[in-house]
Amino acid sequence: MDGYGEDFGHSDGWKSEKIFLKGQGARPLVEGEFYSVSAIDAVVPGLVPKAAGWGQYDNGETQVYFFLGDFHDMDFSAAPDPGHLMSRIADLHRKGLSPNGLFGFPISTVCGKMERTVIWEKSWAKSFTHQLKDVIKYDNETNGQWLEYDAACQQLIDGVIPRLLGVLQSDGREITPALIHGDLWERNVGIDMETGETVLFDPGSTYAHSEMEFGTWRCTWASYFNSPLYMRSYQGHIEPSQPVDEWDDRNRLYSIHPYLNDSAGHPGSFSRQIAYNDMLYLCAKYAPLDCLEK
Repeated sequence: MDGYGEDFGHSDGWKSEKIFLKGQGARPLVEGEFYSVSAIDAVVPGLVPKAAGWGQYDNGETQVYFFLGDFHDMDFSAAPDPGHLMSRIADLHRKGLSPNGLFGFPISTVCGKMERTVIWEKSWAKSFTHQLKDVIKYDNETNGQWLEYDAACQQLIDGVIPRLLGVLQSDGREITPALIHGDLWERNVGIDMETGETVLFDPGSTYAHSEMEFGTWRCTWASYFNSPLYMRSYQGHIEPSQPVDEWDDRNRLYSIHPYLNDSAGHPGSFSRQIAYNDMLYLCAKYAPLDCLEK
């Protein structure tokens, strides 16, 4: 495997009869996936394909980066069993503890095509703000500026996040940074045709508030994860953070991240408008500003 290129990182003891090879044009995509998969597999073995390594080579025109891992023949048409899958997701969030007790990740990871800002932070509100600023910038670069939208984004950052997420770590309340998959939606989930086990792939992990994992499930493209069976099963293992009555508003806030990521990746889609509407709702409830639409 050293012949694939230099600077090859690998997992010791990796053995597989079939391998999966994925080539990309950016280092954070493959390096981030390698470290995300390795972190998840160390906590919940078998939940993701075991990573073999990552590396790079020059094809004569540019640098190509690649990821190697176990190959799984998967069925993508069947919905996974809620009870079994959510117990494993709960294990990931419970056992995947931050190495230094902070929110962030040791290296940059990618969600979709967007590189996350993963600097270590004690405050979850600050950590999420970094990630939200990433997608706002990414979206504006793709779709152009929109004054009303920009005002709502700023008020979300200045007013809503400190209130809605800051309360999670105030007045004696605490949340523990948890390892999340980071891009958990139906097209990143399959059923292994040989074992019948549910397998997750394409993670872009970070140590985050565990509830951030489920922001995508609120989005319009969710096909089975929007069923209450999945969340009810998960909450049988891990209860919502306090204040419990603000869980749905936190979920709405977390969904803005994938909506803007989708908007940036699909210029002109309705995702930007949905995100804007959700911003207005949250601003009106937690940080009213007269200049924003009602």
